[in-house]
Amino acid sequence: MEFLTADWLGTPAWFWLAFAAIVLILTAFDLGVLHKDDRAMGVGESLRLSVFYIAIAMAFGGWVWFAKGGTAGMEYFTGYFIEKALSIDNVFVISMIFGFFAIAPKYQYRALLWGILAVIVLRGLMIAGGAALVAEAEWVMWLFAAFLVFSGLKMMFTSDHDPDIGNNPVVRWISRHMRVTQEHHGSHFFVRVTDATGKLAWAATPLFLALVVINLADLVFAIDSVPAIFSITTDTFIVYTSNIMAILGLRALYFALAAMVHRFYYLKYALALVLVFIGAKILVADFVLGGAKFPPLASLGVTVALIAGGVAWSMWKTRAKSTRPLP
Repeated sequence: MEFLTADWLGTPAWFWLAFAAIVLILTAFDLGVLHKDDRAMGVGESLRLSVFYIAIAMAFGGWVWFAKGGTAGMEYFTGYFIEKALSIDNVFVISMIFGFFAIAPKYQYRALLWGILAVIVLRGLMIAGGAALVAEAEWVMWLFAAFLVFSGLKMMFTSDHDPDIGNNPVVRWISRHMRVTQEHHGSHFFVRVTDATGKLAWAATPLFLALVVINLADLVFAIDSVPAIFSITTDTFIVYTSNIMAILGLRALYFALAAMVHRFYYLKYALALVLVFIGAKILVADFVLGGAKFPPLASLGVTVALIAGGVAWSMWKTRAKSTRPLP
């Protein structure tokens, strides 16, 4: 009992264990019951499963609100909405990665699952590192804030461009140092093939390369999302759980968004404003308001309003172009 109530990164250990249990149960249910067989997911099923994951995230946020207080609850929801919105850009990149490696839709869900399990670990390491930096020196928050403002302005004023997946240095390194099959082998990441000497040897498949590139892409997106949530709160429990809850539902939402991602063309401008707002409020609070904290309810309200406005404007502007992406 003492272990369960012991403080771990500012939160009782049983909070962390409860969250870990939720993640494990959802993952086991998803993979072992809903998708134990490889198959393509339709848009309707994708939306229904997404609603389920969003409901779980909202219920968890309600528990955080009840257990840790209203301020922590609002910080959780703010972080969740920011990460959920930023994941739409991630969906666009994942869709291109699967297209580049010609991954069949029925194998994409399983690859996304393993990718998200890796993300849970990688995000944990990044958040732990960020928490250690913030605890060691408060001025790190100013760097986070300045970086977010810069990232937001860059997102707003730079044109879109497709990542050059074929020239990705990691893909080239794996291709040079590992056997990689040209053929697809279903949901297998590695298979046994006959080498030049006639012996059996292990080789990676295109699905494994896609998985590696997806996780690299998430690390790039995490450079924005992790400082963003730290600018909302330095509570490590809130930072991690809001990030992971948003990411858990990404694999379900992917198949619906991938079919209509061009309808969210203008959302990037709303996301840019969110990043600028989050970074600017830290700088204003410290240098203008004398360290007074920006009200969490106002942060949540502005974040939701900007994201909702970006979605609504995108859907309105692309209503006549729903069958093809904007140039």
